[in-house]
Amino acid sequence: MDENNLLKAETHRDRVSTVTETGNRKWIYALKPSGLFYNYRNIVATVFLIIFITIPFVKIDESPLFLFNIPEAKLILFSRIFWAQDFFIFAISMIAFIIFIVLFTLAFGRIFCGWVCPQTIFLEFIFRKIEWIIEGSPMQQKKLNEAPWTSSKIFKKGLKHFIFFFISFFIANIFLSYIIGVDALWSRITGNIFDNIGTLVGVTIFTFLFYIVFAFVREIVCTTICPYGRLQGVMLDKNSMQVSYDYVRGEPRGRFQKERNGFGDCVDCHKCVDVCPTGIDIRNGSQMECVGCTACIDACDAIMEKFNFDKGLIRYASENQIKENKTFRYTSRMKAYSAVLVLLVSFILVLIFNIRSIDTNIYRVKGQLYQKVGTSHYSNMYSAKVINKTNKNVFLDLEVENQKGEVQIIGYKHLILEKESAKDFTIFVKIPKQILHHRNMDFRILVKKDGKIIQKIKSTFYGPFK
Repeated sequence: MDENNLLKAETHRDRVSTVTETGNRKWIYALKPSGLFYNYRNIVATVFLIIFITIPFVKIDESPLFLFNIPEAKLILFSRIFWAQDFFIFAISMIAFIIFIVLFTLAFGRIFCGWVCPQTIFLEFIFRKIEWIIEGSPMQQKKLNEAPWTSSKIFKKGLKHFIFFFISFFIANIFLSYIIGVDALWSRITGNIFDNIGTLVGVTIFTFLFYIVFAFVREIVCTTICPYGRLQGVMLDKNSMQVSYDYVRGEPRGRFQKERNGFGDCVDCHKCVDVCPTGIDIRNGSQMECVGCTACIDACDAIMEKFNFDKGLIRYASENQIKENKTFRYTSRMKAYSAVLVLLVSFILVLIFNIRSIDTNIYRVKGQLYQKVGTSHYSNMYSAKVINKTNKNVFLDLEVENQKGEVQIIGYKHLILEKESAKDFTIFVKIPKQILHHRNMDFRILVKKDGKIIQKIKSTFYGPFK
């Protein structure tokens, strides 16, 4: 870099890109991107929005696919219900998710932020598009904001903010349906408003939160508020893949001339800065505010194509790739990180799909001696606690393994449980005296549902001394 560019590259780090030299808010008027990467991001955003909106309506066996009912300590993942005692899985998942983010960022940079982060998708592919339609290009938006209040300005601003608020209200309802369920949300919306004040307050809070974020806070979430953006600076290294400017090829910068006379390929058109949604200059190197959205790649490629230069002056690359002019290589480190990520995800999925939907615990009642039943059997008393995490009533049978005895449920023929409930039972286990060869004997109780064994519970039977 020349001396002026080097000075600029150093001073830009004195403050975040959304703050002026005087400490005021710097409003970002980003040009609408276009190009290959933006088309791909449009597809990803569309798929994300379809999934986000439809998931609350997806049910398996009358149970929602996902539900995060924090007030009732109830979690549903892939239609499997988890109660408070299962939240260790949630805690492990959060730890694994943090490790996932760290390892993924170390290997592949901040791709998540630019491609699938809800904040980016909602802002760039919904709210900004509405803004472009109503208020025009970024230059027209800036002129409109600086212009005095006229009927035209009031109409445009009013229409924009009305649509922003309506979309925020819609997002808030979808978001709330992930917490209480779409059926519960609909019943509360259509029910008596005075019986559902809590839901009304929740929807109102979420609506205003989303409206304020997407209408006013916007990219400040990415540059200042989001902890992931703050952590990025310490997680990336010279081998991390990220949106990068090829300073070896591009410097020194200079306006386009047929004879470059020692200048690099960067024609200093400023397009990469004009399209950046966080207002940074990617040519200044790796920056915390960069969300990896690839808008600058598309803008630069268009200019390179116009001047018959090779594309890729700005591209996905590591610092070492640019400095040493090497092609991308899936390094051993990336392979190791990828393997760890696969193991983490596999571990969580195993935990999720192996948790019991019907969980039975049986304990011998302490302080109770054995009882003699007739002339041929002895019995012990046990407490049974059964949890039904499904959304259906269940009938369970208990048997002693290998038919060495029988189980009697006090007051019931079967273990009967209502959906999503827990119940305590008292049972007696009777064992023939001829097989009691020791003071205590280990045995198993089989829990059956519809004739199929769903659980085996080990316990101990106490009998008389021989």
